[in-house]
Amino acid sequence: MTSRCHSVLLAVGTVCLLAAGDWPQLLGPTRNGISTETGLLAKWPSQGPPLIWDKQVGEGFSSPVVAGNRLILFHRVGNEEVVECLDAATGKGQWKYSYATNYRDPLGKGDGPRSTPLIAGNRVYTLGPSGLLTCLELDTGKKLWSRALLNDYRVRPSYFGVGTSPLLEGDSLLLNVGGRGAGIVALHKDTGKEIWRATEHDASYASPVAATLDGVRHAIFFTREGLVSLDPADGAVRFTKRWRSRNDASVNAASPLVIGDSIFLTACYGTGAVLLRARKNGVEEIWKSDEVLSCHFGTPVYHNGFLYGFHGRQEEGGVLRCIELTSGKVRWTKEGFGCGSLIEVGGKLIILAENGELVLAEANPEKYQEISRAAVLTNPCRALIALADGKLYARDTKKLGCWNLKP
Repeated sequence: MTSRCHSVLLAVGTVCLLAAGDWPQLLGPTRNGISTETGLLAKWPSQGPPLIWDKQVGEGFSSPVVAGNRLILFHRVGNEEVVECLDAATGKGQWKYSYATNYRDPLGKGDGPRSTPLIAGNRVYTLGPSGLLTCLELDTGKKLWSRALLNDYRVRPSYFGVGTSPLLEGDSLLLNVGGRGAGIVALHKDTGKEIWRATEHDASYASPVAATLDGVRHAIFFTREGLVSLDPADGAVRFTKRWRSRNDASVNAASPLVIGDSIFLTACYGTGAVLLRARKNGVEEIWKSDEVLSCHFGTPVYHNGFLYGFHGRQEEGGVLRCIELTSGKVRWTKEGFGCGSLIEVGGKLIILAENGELVLAEANPEKYQEISRAAVLTNPCRALIALADGKLYARDTKKLGCWNLKP
C-alpha cells in the first residue's frame, strides 16, 4: 500500500497517563465498557441529550476514541482509509492522515475499518481490515511506522477482514494476527519490530485484555480457537481452553471479561457462554450454556454481580439481557435493541440500539427499568459508543455525533 499525509484496570493494558474522563481504546480506559464518570444527567429530554456537534463520516464500524481534547476517527472515504484527529469539544479537524486501499469484504458486509484505534501517550495505532497496522504521532498525525501484518505473517484470508483491536502492555503492542507460528504477536510500540510470537491460533474479531490473576500478569486473548493466556513479557503460554463453534463459518467477536478471578467468554453460532475460574496456570469451568448470553459481537458489561449484554445473532435480532454472573441465571430479557452497544456508568446503562435509538436505563437486575429514550442516529449502528469528559460519542454509517451528558 502507498501512503500519504494530507496534513498532518479490572482488565486493562498499560495505555498512558490518562486524564480524567479519557476513552482512549476499545471499551474505554479499563477495557471493559465501564466508566467512572460522575455528575451526568439523571434523565434526558424527549429528543435526547443536547447535541453539541456532528460530522459526516465514511464507511466502517470502528469506534471513536478520545484522549484530552483529541478525538480519533478511523473510517473509509472512497478508496482511502482515513485517520482523522478532531477537537473533541467542537468536532473541528486538527489533522488527517490517509492511505490508499483496495480492500473489499468477500461477503459484502462493508469495506471500512472494524478495528478501533488505540491512543497511548503521544501515539495513535490503527489496524485496517487488510491488516495494515499504522503508528502515528498524536500531536501531528505524522507517520512513525507501519506493518503489513497479513503479508509479514502469511495470514490466511478471513471472512470479514481484520477486526481485532490492539492492546498495549508495557512496551509491547499485542495482537491476535493469526499467522503461521504467529497466532499472537508482540511488537515494540516505538518501532513495530517483533518482540515475540506464539501459538498457531487463527485470528478472531475479539480484542485482548490484560489482567493480574493470582498475583501474575496475563495477556488474555479470545482467538478463533478459544481462550489463550500468555505471559505478556515473553509470550509463554500459561493456559488455553478451546471455545469455538463446530461450524467453520463462525467467528468469536466479543472480548473476554476478567472479573475478579473469573473469565467470561461469549459467542454465537451454537457456542454460547462460559464462566471460568482462573489461576496463574489454569482455568476450571463454573458454568456454561448457549441459552444464557450468547453475544454475536458486542461485549457485555458487568455491574454488582450481574452482566448486561445483547443475546442472539444479529441477523435474527438480538435482545438485551441481564444474567447473574455466578450462576448464569437469566434475570430479564428486553426485546427491540438488536445487537447494539452499551456502557455502564454510576449504576446506569447507556445503550445505543442497533436502530439508532439512544437509551438510558438502570443497571437493575430485578427488572428492565428505562429512564430515557430518543432516536439520534440511523440503522445500522454497530460501532461501540464512547464516553469522555461528560460527552457521549456515537456513530452510524454516515454520521458521528457528540452529545452533552452533563447538566
